[in-house]
Amino acid sequence: MTTAPPIAVDIQGLHKIYQNRTVALSKIDLTIEQGSFFGLLGPNGAGKSTLIGILCGLITKSAGTVRTFGIDVDTEPLAARRFLGVVPQEFNFSIFEPCMQIICNHAGYYGVPQGLAKERANIYLKKLGLWDKRNQPAGTLSGGLKRRLMIVRALVVAPKLLILDEPTAGVDISIRHLLWEFLQELNEQGLSIILTTHYLEEAEKLCKHLAIMDKGEVLETGPTTTLLDSLKQETLLLFCQPFDPSPVLPDFDISIVSNQQLKVRLGRGQALGDLILALNQQNIRVIRTQNTANRLEELFLNLVTP
Repeated sequence: MTTAPPIAVDIQGLHKIYQNRTVALSKIDLTIEQGSFFGLLGPNGAGKSTLIGILCGLITKSAGTVRTFGIDVDTEPLAARRFLGVVPQEFNFSIFEPCMQIICNHAGYYGVPQGLAKERANIYLKKLGLWDKRNQPAGTLSGGLKRRLMIVRALVVAPKLLILDEPTAGVDISIRHLLWEFLQELNEQGLSIILTTHYLEEAEKLCKHLAIMDKGEVLETGPTTTLLDSLKQETLLLFCQPFDPSPVLPDFDISIVSNQQLKVRLGRGQALGDLILALNQQNIRVIRTQNTANRLEELFLNLVTP
């Protein structure tokens, strides 16, 4: 008999209407397993921030139930929030306080003893390259270092679920990759993570499960690999040896970019290998191929583009 995996977040029938009658969320059902690295994707206004706000107890829902690790956020809000570490989009700490003080003060709100808070802080400050800045006022840090400070602050309470709202926005690519490796390490150690991001490459690399939202609804949710396999269409560039005349392949959607480059849209069930074989039969040799967008971007655009 197979045992169902434990649940980190269970959302059923979640609905949110603001006072101006804007429907921010409509009948959201979402389950996130413990240990999952879960991506919450969608355009601006999709409802992601509202959903996270409700999960964190910052926004009052209109209907439905939300539980974190089996605890209802309405009936036991303090207990439910104790499991969470949250990294918001905006910097929300005093720029005049030293970094270590910001971290330890936050830990104190959760009842973490100062000695233990400093012990944990030391580990994460070193891990994220902030150790030399620990006694500096937060306002002296660059944007990328401030992002890392907020992650340390969230982790010092030893959460079971880490919520990251656009954690790499405005961060240069080298720091982004450092954060990716760090977050993957935390997830491998068993930490459940919810990530919202507009960098679809980031979501495809990190997230094992996804939910794609638009206009307050969940359009698709499931394992990342399963969702990508459901792609109706994939667009590629084919770099070829110079050819003349142009290929005639009525079974494929091909456009000519130049006499060395083709653009092809492969529908579901069409194999790249079959296309390359057909081109070879017309004496056109393919040197290499390149996706015009990553596969998650293709899926995202297929779902949310009007």
